[in-house]
Amino acid sequence: MRQIFISAVISMAATLAISAPVSAEQCPGNDQALGVSRTVEIDTQGGPGFGFAQYKIYDFLEPGEVVLTFDDGPWPNTTPAVLDALASHCTKATFFIIGKHAVWHPEILKKVAAAGHTIGTHTWSHANLSKGKMKGDAGKAEIEKGISATKFALGDSPSPFFRFPFLQDPKEMVGYLAERNIAIFSMDLDSFDFKHRKPEGVIKAVLDKLEKQGKGIILMHDFQKSTAKAMPELLKKLKEKGYRVVHLTAKDRVVSLEQYDTEIAKEFAGPTASSRPVSSVVRTITGN
Repeated sequence: MRQIFISAVISMAATLAISAPVSAEQCPGNDQALGVSRTVEIDTQGGPGFGFAQYKIYDFLEPGEVVLTFDDGPWPNTTPAVLDALASHCTKATFFIIGKHAVWHPEILKKVAAAGHTIGTHTWSHANLSKGKMKGDAGKAEIEKGISATKFALGDSPSPFFRFPFLQDPKEMVGYLAERNIAIFSMDLDSFDFKHRKPEGVIKAVLDKLEKQGKGIILMHDFQKSTAKAMPELLKKLKEKGYRVVHLTAKDRVVSLEQYDTEIAKEFAGPTASSRPVSSVVRTITGN
């Protein structure tokens, strides 16, 4: 019965024809690419939680399978570097976006989407929702403004995937996300990349924990320079050690709330807002 219940929430892409796995042979220029072993689709109705650090129900990864996740982007230089590394291995990840960063750097966010990665949200300002000042409507606004800002910057709704800042998940906000049919993501292993100034530290932290656990949702930050520098070698090592990437997708898109869509548009768009990308409006004709 438990397995049937889990299968109702997570479906293999092979059954639902979402996208075919990408093998090394299909990755131009890299015959040792990590690729994508399988893609899964998640039904987020009722706000299921994933990541054994906090949520114990949905054990959908097989031994040797990993999910690559990144928090706190988009950010100049570091996010593009992470994207380049992922592209060189024809592999996919899930990015949990900070709303403010999205409206500051919409072009970078659009590149994340264009590369086929999954985009979830990580609040408006990375506020700790377990703090007293974030109780009630304030906490809900942090969640909703993050969603609306990401939608505004992207030009499309993100996936109904959410990760709590600091992994602090007050019961009230967990219940609210369930009402909104937004899945919650914790992690199985934390890279603690914000503590490592050198990429070697990030690589060692991830590989050492994977060796002990054998699989898992990996928490990293595309905001961190050490992670951006670590990605080419980390992906290479994951391939060498036989790990396989699972790409997460959502059955539906999140439905933003008009109140917060309007608030974000007023704050950042102005009366002459255009949805055209910067590159089509402003073009360098001399110089670098």
